[in-house]
Amino acid sequence: MSAALDLFTIVAVAAGAFFFLAGTVGLLRFPDVFTHLHALSKADNLGLGLVVLGLLPQANGLLAGLKLFAIWLLALLVGAAVSQLIARAARRAGPRA
Repeated sequence: MSAALDLFTIVAVAAGAFFFLAGTVGLLRFPDVFTHLHALSKADNLGLGLVVLGLLPQANGLLAGLKLFAIWLLALLVGAAVSQLIARAARRAGPRA
């Protein structure tokens, strides 16, 4: 059973890393602030969720698993708030020439 959990961890963390890479590519390739935010917020939230999901079987007990889940939840909340603030500031600044 340990080998199956290790394989699940490897696959989930690798999938999470792929989404982090996809978000980074979106950040570098998309043309404006709003599409940058979209690429980063969607891909990074899913990537972090997959990394946490992959690390849960490796956690030493329920408390460690809850800490991992809390980190993911806080990252979701902070990411949404910061994206909202950046988008609002970009909208107020207007289009760049």
